[in-house]
Amino acid sequence: MERNVSVACFKFCSNILISGKIINEMPGSVASGTHCIRGIVHYEFVPNGQTVNQVYYLEVLERLREKVRWTRPKLFANNSWILHQDKAPAHTALSVREFLATEQITVLEHPAYSPDLAPKDFFLFPKIKEIFKGRHFDGIDNIRSNTTAALKAIPQNQFQNCFEGWTRRCHRCIASQWEYFEDDHGGIQQ
Repeated sequence: MERNVSVACFKFCSNILISGKIINEMPGSVASGTHCIRGIVHYEFVPNGQTVNQVYYLEVLERLREKVRWTRPKLFANNSWILHQDKAPAHTALSVREFLATEQITVLEHPAYSPDLAPKDFFLFPKIKEIFKGRHFDGIDNIRSNTTAALKAIPQNQFQNCFEGWTRRCHRCIASQWEYFEDDHGGIQQ
């Protein structure tokens, strides 16, 4: 990530959609989700036995694109939304990059091995884990309904705090000359 790309992330923060996976402990309970400064934009549960490969991820991206069209029509109409995703193999596959280029979806590149700069890692996963701490679920449907409720229960101001924390983390990463750092909440108010 070059310095000018980092500055761009600060400028367009309200238009950035963060893609990530929420993984629970039971088989078939993986949720794929995307959020922005206003909250969850799209989430879905990966079918039991499905590997998140490039073919499946392309299907998710198509559904995400349609969700943005209907839930964020101004961003979609002027193509001003930006997708942030990590370097997972499904995200970097040639077919995925071609789809993103064809659909003119701008991608904010993510440095490899940088969980300190991935909002899903420093915000969304810990938030869901906090909500589920000490709870036990009796099946996949129960996990899915509780995950859905947990995602919807996160207040908008916490998503705003997440993006502010992300900005601070980007500045901190630049200041540390791209060295890895980690802390409990990355300066994000809970």
